[in-house]
Amino acid sequence: MSGHDQLALCLCEITRLMWKLLLPLVLLTLVLVAVLVLLVAGLRLWFQSIRAARRARDGRPTVAFFHPYCHAGGGGERVLWCAIRALQNRYPEVNVVVYTGDLEVSGAQILDGARRRFNVALPGPVEFVFLAHRVLVEPGLFPHFTLLGQSVGSVFLGWDALTRCVPDLYVDSMGYAFTLPLFRYLGGCGVASYVHYPTISTDMLSVVSERNPRFNNADYISNNLFLSAAKLVYYCLFAVLYGAAGSCSHVVMVNSSWTLDHILALWRARDRTCVVYPPCPVEHFTDIPILDQEEEEEEEEEGGDGGKRRYSVVSVAQFRPEKDHRLQIRAFKKLVDRRAALQGRETLRLVLIGGCRDQEDRDRVLMLRGLSQELGIGERVEFRLNVPFDELKRELAAATIGLHTMWNEHFGIGVVECMAAGAVVLAHKSGGPRRDIVVPFEGGATGFLAEDEDGYADAMDRILRLPAAARTEIRRRARQSAARFSDREFENCFLAAMEPLMNTLER
Repeated sequence: MSGHDQLALCLCEITRLMWKLLLPLVLLTLVLVAVLVLLVAGLRLWFQSIRAARRARDGRPTVAFFHPYCHAGGGGERVLWCAIRALQNRYPEVNVVVYTGDLEVSGAQILDGARRRFNVALPGPVEFVFLAHRVLVEPGLFPHFTLLGQSVGSVFLGWDALTRCVPDLYVDSMGYAFTLPLFRYLGGCGVASYVHYPTISTDMLSVVSERNPRFNNADYISNNLFLSAAKLVYYCLFAVLYGAAGSCSHVVMVNSSWTLDHILALWRARDRTCVVYPPCPVEHFTDIPILDQEEEEEEEEEGGDGGKRRYSVVSVAQFRPEKDHRLQIRAFKKLVDRRAALQGRETLRLVLIGGCRDQEDRDRVLMLRGLSQELGIGERVEFRLNVPFDELKRELAAATIGLHTMWNEHFGIGVVECMAAGAVVLAHKSGGPRRDIVVPFEGGATGFLAEDEDGYADAMDRILRLPAAARTEIRRRARQSAARFSDREFENCFLAAMEPLMNTLER
């Protein structure tokens, strides 16, 4: 036998061996796929039977909102309650359910909180489904691989929600995209999502690839080439999974142009995606008078603290790490130092208003208080936690500057509230504030933008040195511009986006 024949025989034997090994694997894979398909189909039929039984009992369809932190006091919660109010006004026959993890309060207390904090009273009842395992989506549970851990945890939390109540229409109003395929394919529900902030974005990928330290990119990672490369691979793989999950949504609403760009790049659902600016209570702030030139100059000259001028810098933001309150305090310290020569003629104070969701947020407030004391401005910095709407309005009415420091803020409801109240806004030069909010109106400026401590200190100093007439004109333009983000505009756009899905409900 020639060498060529021996080689051919050897290749034939290898092929037969591979086929003997491959065939069982193929058969096993087919069996597992068939079992999975049957399991999904069986679960879907089971959930459909549960929904049919509920429909027969209630006699009306159900729309459910997934919002595990619905008792928090942030802009996302205002979106939730305004969306529910809009649906109940347009479709009073629809039953509304909210999945929440706020076990420490009752449904009545949650609704009362929405009324006190946001001045939102609902025209109809809301059924609450209390989820006992919200800890599965809390970042503290996952010190490493936080995005993946929270996403997997949201699937388990979503499963708990689905088994407790099977709705006709499911709305993810808090950004847990990995629950969307669960409700669409297992629950057989119509699925909509309102995206405040993409779980991962191309900007986050850039931060890691460029090895820039941020609150979500620790120094020990950004300083290590290998760890940065590994994290970049992890982020890229997660972005693929996130895009696949998000693409399951029948209707996608985003809160700003910045969010729109990222969601279109990741979810690839251009024909189902639209911008719905979040509701801002601008109409509740327009009764705050904006002083004209003479009145403002007279007030500044008279003062109220021994003849001193009083300037108040107010921030409205939840006490979360990405809001960067540390930057606000450090920039304010530099402002105080720069205006030290005027100390006998003016008083400066920084007021931080925001909600605390959990113990981690409360600990963060303690850290910020400590930082203020360390910098020697503790008596000038005030904290207002979980304040009712009336107190928020009083503080904004007294504000000279409305301060915002979050990098790549998805939108910035607090920025709009400051503009509507008549404060001169100073926001971060990125994200929604730069692209949608602090933009020219009628040919003039509506506020200021900055990026770092020195930039913020310079801008605040510049605002305080502006002539009263110039500040008044900026305030007037800003208030007029803020009308684009009213509750009514949100409700009209939200209902228009939801109408195709609502029309599919059999009433």
